[in-house]
Order: sequence, then C-alpha cells, then structure tokens
Amino acid sequence: MDDGFHTILSKLPDYERQLVGLSDTVLANLVMISEIPAPTFSEQERVEFILNRMSEYGLQNASTDEVGNALGVLPGTSGDKNILIVAHLDTNVEKIVDHTITVQTNKVIGPGVADNGLGLAVMTSLPAILEHLDIKLESNLVLMGSSRSLGRGDIEGLRFFLSNTELPFSAGICVEGVKLGRISYSSIGMMRCEISYSIPEEYDWTQFGAVGSIVVINDVINHILEIPIPRRPRTNIMLGSIRGGTGYGKLATNASLRFEIRSESAEMVLSLRDQIEHIVAEVSSNTGAEISFDVFARRRPGGIPFTHPLAKNTTEIIRSLDIKPRISPSTSELSAFIDREIPALTVGITDGENIGLPGELVYIDPIYKGISQLLGIILATDGGYCDETE
Repeated sequence: MDDGFHTILSKLPDYERQLVGLSDTVLANLVMISEIPAPTFSEQERVEFILNRMSEYGLQNASTDEVGNALGVLPGTSGDKNILIVAHLDTNVEKIVDHTITVQTNKVIGPGVADNGLGLAVMTSLPAILEHLDIKLESNLVLMGSSRSLGRGDIEGLRFFLSNTELPFSAGICVEGVKLGRISYSSIGMMRCEISYSIPEEYDWTQFGAVGSIVVINDVINHILEIPIPRRPRTNIMLGSIRGGTGYGKLATNASLRFEIRSESAEMVLSLRDQIEHIVAEVSSNTGAEISFDVFARRRPGGIPFTHPLAKNTTEIIRSLDIKPRISPSTSELSAFIDREIPALTVGITDGENIGLPGELVYIDPIYKGISQLLGIILATDGGYCDETE
C-alpha cells in the first residue's frame, strides 16, 4: 500500500472523533434543509437556503443555473484538478405533508431526513468540516445540490450541468443519507414507465366484457408477469404502484401502473419495453379504452470496474473504519457521470429506518464515521490515489 494513502487511512479515526465537536453544524443544516419541502421540480426554497450557507462558508461562485442546481466552489491550493460532490435536492414528499423534524438523543426523525436531507446537509457542511479539521485540498472542490433528480426529473439537473460545464472532473462522489457502507460504482440499465388507462365519457358500458379500469390494469399486470425473465443477464420488472378508482359503488374510469424495467443488459431493457408496449396495444384494442405507455426515465448500464483505484481504495477506506462494505449497483445520479465517462461512485452516510414512510429517521452516532469515510475518499482522490493509470 502507498505510504501516502496509508497516512490518509491512519487519520480517519481521529477525524471521526473530532467531528463530534461539529455535530451542531451538521444537525442544524439537516433540520433546516429537511424542513423545507422540495418535491421534484419545486426545489427553489432549498436552493436559496443552500446558496446562503455556501456564501456564509466563503465558497466562490455560489449560484444557481437554468435548471435550478445549487453550486459553489471551494478552491484548492493548486486547482489543478476538480472533484464534484453531489447530493440531490428533491424528495418524494409532497408539500402538504408536515415537514417538522424532531431531534432525539441518537436519531433525527422526519420526512426526507434520509433521502436526502442528510446527504445535502453533509455536502453543504463540507467547507466547515474541512476548516474544523484543518484539511486543505490541492484540488478544487465543486459542491452541488442537484435538481430534478427523482422520478420524472430523470437526473436532469446533473445531466444539464455536466453537459454544459467546461470544467474537467477527475472524479464524482454522490452523497446519499443512507446506508452507511454502501458503495455503488456501476449502474444497471433501467427504464421507469407508467401505463395510464382512461375510459372516454362516451364509452359503451353495455358492450360484452365492459369492466372498470382497475380490472383492465390488473389484466395488464397479469400479462407482464407472464413475460419470461432471464437469469442472465440479471433482469427484473419491478411493479412500483397502482392507482385507480374513487371509492365504493362506482366503476373506476382511470387507473395507472408505475414500474421499472431493470437489467444488466441495455438490449434486454429495450426488449422488455417492446413486449410491454405490445401488451398495452393488445389490451387497448380488446377493451376499446385509451391506454398510454410513457417512458419518463432511463439509465444505461456501465460504470467503473471494481479494480479501478476509486472503487478499490474506497472499499479499503470503508473497511479501515470498521464498516462493512455493501456493494450494489445504482440507478441514481451515478448514471449521469457514467454517460460522461467520469469515474464516480455513490456512498451513504449513516443508517436509517422507515425510508420513504412515516417516521423516516436517521441515526446520529454513525454520521461521524460516514463523514470520515467521505473525507477519506476526497483526500485519496485529491492525492491522486484514485486515478486510473495506464
């Protein structure tokens, strides 16, 4: 092992201990960020808060762009390289939900604290963390709260930034609130789809076999479940949600099915899409109703191999902190880096429970270990230990 990289590893436990003294800063940012509603396409209030924080911490060029990203630059001593740290701004929580956050002895409870209030809080707090630990980087650290990431946002914020920036990035690090030990350095192929069924007002309910929309959507699901799924390449169709109807005693005239097609093979994703489109067309012709098939998010498979220094040394960093690595592919912001052929990975900061459900929470004590892990990756990248050599 390189002596310089070994020195980084040896410092991480001490960083973890010192970070406890900065808990007020991190937790305050977590609470204030999470209490600002930010459903996809409505992240502006969070952007304003984060930009104010970036300005307070002395970041350069703290600003937003055409798609609502929050951006700031912490200049390095040489500025020869650029490292991009990303945490997505948006949540799956509607504005009407009570966003009150509760801090208890060892947990923070409230909607969106894990996904992705904590990721944003750590990203936003990085300048204060580096100053507290007296860490100076040679590389420029570009901090980004990315907009329009989830659902129909389709990672638009990060895609837009990477397509329009002139900065070359040596690496990208995506920060998620959970789960500690997570390492994602590859993406599987994915399509996120919605099938919507609607019955026109003039629909003839007296025709043979006329049924409500829920029954028809169920028929579509049954046909999808009959599609043969290969074991290799690893592939699945994940049925996410079904909605329809208004209540008792009335046939439903509208229904929708949301699902994802996932596979290690881009060709298999396209093949399954074509088969499902055929199912939709057949069911539509048999019922006389209107069925639409909408593909609104895509990921292509790819990423860095596990032998890449960024992946290999991140695993070593995590193990040095007595964290068990959990290596899994991702469909998050990572795929935007893959599209631009920038080495990148996703890590989690702490453990949590009830993700996406009432009572979502994150545990406080593991946060310091999670931040130390992130610092180790930044320092190793800054020192050139995560660069791929010919």
